[in-house]
Amino acid sequence: MLKPHEQRFPWNLDWNLLRTFMMVVEAGGITPAAHLLRLRQPTISAALKRLEDTMGRKLVNRSPKHFSVTPWGRVLYAEASAIFGAVSQLPDLMGGLQEEVTGQINIALASHVVAPHFDSVLERFNTLYPKVSYSISTMDSVAVVSTLQQNRASFGVALLHRPPAGLDTSVLYREFFGLFCGPSHRLYGRANIEESELRDEDVVSFWTDDPDGALSGVAHLRARLRMRSEPRGLSSNLPEVRRMIVANIGIGALPVHVARKDVQSGLLWQMPPYQGLPAVDIHLLTNPRRSLNSAEKALLALLQATIDSVPLAERTYSG
Repeated sequence: MLKPHEQRFPWNLDWNLLRTFMMVVEAGGITPAAHLLRLRQPTISAALKRLEDTMGRKLVNRSPKHFSVTPWGRVLYAEASAIFGAVSQLPDLMGGLQEEVTGQINIALASHVVAPHFDSVLERFNTLYPKVSYSISTMDSVAVVSTLQQNRASFGVALLHRPPAGLDTSVLYREFFGLFCGPSHRLYGRANIEESELRDEDVVSFWTDDPDGALSGVAHLRARLRMRSEPRGLSSNLPEVRRMIVANIGIGALPVHVARKDVQSGLLWQMPPYQGLPAVDIHLLTNPRRSLNSAEKALLALLQATIDSVPLAERTYSG
């Protein structure tokens, strides 16, 4: 096996080309990338050509009216993003080389993460390590997975339809989704609603709510009730799905324990069925390739200890 210094490719590669290539992909073209980098378009084009020559592969398809990333380009982008994520950690890792636990923790969360066990771990951790700082971003579950795969977050919390490549996962908690309407809906406030009354009702939902997505159970429930298959409104953000339900754009599915306060305050009304609701597991995601600072190590250890010591039945929120 060749030693690292005997592998010529990393030494011959101009690493700045990877950063430029990342910007081209993320901006969706050479011209917008040039604007973001404050460089001339021919400079970006030349850099991309040099990288393609170095890799020996065509990385993007481009014409005046078309831009797309080739399969080789997608692989390179994923690896370049992971490299960028690792390099961005270096100041935090170097600063954390001391006895006291410090550093920043970057958390990527699905928008509807409401979990008392998770919150209690954060509270305990903050009490133990008051000099740690935090950055919490909310996004859809697909973006959480992508962010973790690109090594741009300490850990993520998201819904999963299947195990994501390159990531470690464990169930953080389980929740159940019920159907809800807003105050101006014709069924609001009604007791003894028959399931048949939901037939052909308008719906609003999440982008991941389809038979092959993380919320497949919700999609199958809607199909069984013969509600309309095409949602009138879609969002990746729970507060916006809730907004559409309250505005009577359609009936929507929400975690029962999350909707409980709105039901009690009169903003939402739960629809049937009330038993056998779709169960959805919310997962803790980590990237084993990530070099953790002292704060990340400590928080993940505390989270994992909670998962290991608290039975899933106690981490199941039914509302």
